[in-house]
Amino acid sequence: MTYTVGSLVKARGREWVVLPDSTDDLLVLRPLGGSDDEIAGIYIPLEPVTPATFDLPDPSQVGDYRSARLLRDAVRLGFRSSAGPFRSFARVGFEPRPYQLVPLLMALKLDPIRLLVADDVGIGKTIEAGLIARELLDRGEIERLAVLCPPPLAEQWQSELRDKFHIEAELVLPSTAARLERNLSLGESLFERYPFVIVSMDYIKSDRRREEFKRACPEFIIVDEAHTCAYGAERGGRHQRFEMVRGLAQNPDRHIVLVTATPHSGKEEAFRSLLTFLDKEFDDLPEDLTGEENLRHRKRLAQHFIQRRRGDIQNYLDSKTPFPKREDREDSYKLSPDYKRLFERVLDYARESVLDATGGQFHQRVRWWSALALLRSLASSPAAAAATLRNRAAPAEAENPEEADEIGRRTILDIIVDESADGSDVTPGSDPGGEEDEGQRNRRRLLDMARAADDLLGEKDEKLKKAVDLIKGLLNEGYHPIIFCRFIPTAEYVAAELRLRLPKDVEVMAVTGLLPPESRVETIQQLCEAKKHVLVATDCLSEGINLQEHFDAILHYDLSWNPTRHEQRDGRI
Repeated sequence: MTYTVGSLVKARGREWVVLPDSTDDLLVLRPLGGSDDEIAGIYIPLEPVTPATFDLPDPSQVGDYRSARLLRDAVRLGFRSSAGPFRSFARVGFEPRPYQLVPLLMALKLDPIRLLVADDVGIGKTIEAGLIARELLDRGEIERLAVLCPPPLAEQWQSELRDKFHIEAELVLPSTAARLERNLSLGESLFERYPFVIVSMDYIKSDRRREEFKRACPEFIIVDEAHTCAYGAERGGRHQRFEMVRGLAQNPDRHIVLVTATPHSGKEEAFRSLLTFLDKEFDDLPEDLTGEENLRHRKRLAQHFIQRRRGDIQNYLDSKTPFPKREDREDSYKLSPDYKRLFERVLDYARESVLDATGGQFHQRVRWWSALALLRSLASSPAAAAATLRNRAAPAEAENPEEADEIGRRTILDIIVDESADGSDVTPGSDPGGEEDEGQRNRRRLLDMARAADDLLGEKDEKLKKAVDLIKGLLNEGYHPIIFCRFIPTAEYVAAELRLRLPKDVEVMAVTGLLPPESRVETIQQLCEAKKHVLVATDCLSEGINLQEHFDAILHYDLSWNPTRHEQRDGRI
């Protein structure tokens, strides 16, 4: 007997649907109500196959409301995987908002998929990237995927893929790699053994692991915080990540989705390097894309690049997304007399240093950055000022004026040069070095000012007292605040003072770059077990980690000199 495609048959004690590719002797079947993973082949000469029959409803067996509703829901859910343009909707654990489908629609028009998703913080870039991955898996176009992300975001990605997309991914971190490699065969890569992986950028950027990953890389890659893989003039970790992603992009069949809320950090060269991951021909785009003559370039770029702010999609296709409204407030304070006197001493010292023409251009640049570092630290807190006054200036370790400027810009101007803010919260030094006698006199002067800064801790610090009053007000109104500081000594100092000045039932913790990335989430979870809690943090928490579940207010104790940092901080809640 011949069975047509789509007919129902009975074999092995259950009902099946006949699929394409069946022949007269071999039937390719999927269980009725089953998944593609259960597809089987049955050779008719060896196994009996009969047409499936179902008894007519029996009027004497009347069901109830609950069973009827279960049947209706089962039919509706069953049709989700076969009706409509998207196969993935049957396997997602949420209802996507209409604007979150736009990147998916863009991706399905590309082959291979090369897409830069640069939506604002809080819009749902993780969901948008996950929808693309889930759709390609359900269409059978990919079998494996990898997410490259900073270490603190790995567990967050794992839970998002598991809970929202039913994708069980393995974490590939320095702490988990050895365990995963125990089950490997000789010559087998863990990226070949495990189809879905979330890989720490730190772990994978070394030469040996990078080459192994490129060799066994899945056909679909999501790069989170992709701006950290852009390449300007820096060397080191960022350059390694750039080389890794560029190597992956050289495979013309590989799908790559880049995810970042800050694609352009002010460096045009770095932004252009991101675009080359999408299409190597974008490297030849004109510097100025305005004008009618560049319309074709803009249209081609628009096929691969999407960036929207919250206001752009708050009302989209008759669907309203109620983003929380940000309430801003600015408070001021006046320096105490003792703090003001120290500020005047530091300003006099800074003027003398900058105007000193001895030692050539190199020493002039070192003195410039040292003075700027000291002023920034003193504006942050007495603790940061004291640490800066006792430390040697980083630019003094440079070999030429250009390198001194690069170190100074990186440590003082809040330029984002790495995948996270790790290391950027370290207090800069202010001792520029110099000739032996002059250096000794200068160090004695700096140490004398450091002791004066120590005397300002606590009651003589009006900025701290103002912040304590603000935090008390937020706590009384039921808020759970985060306090962002620029430097590690400031964060630790503020946390210690808050523990003394706030009620005993308020738990206070500081999270800085001194804490390993894998321990930060655990520390925050411990903090949030308390009903009233305050988190003091540096910018090591300003990217990626979602804190809105436990925190709903932010106090910028120190203002960043890079406005992108403020957006990233605010995006945590």
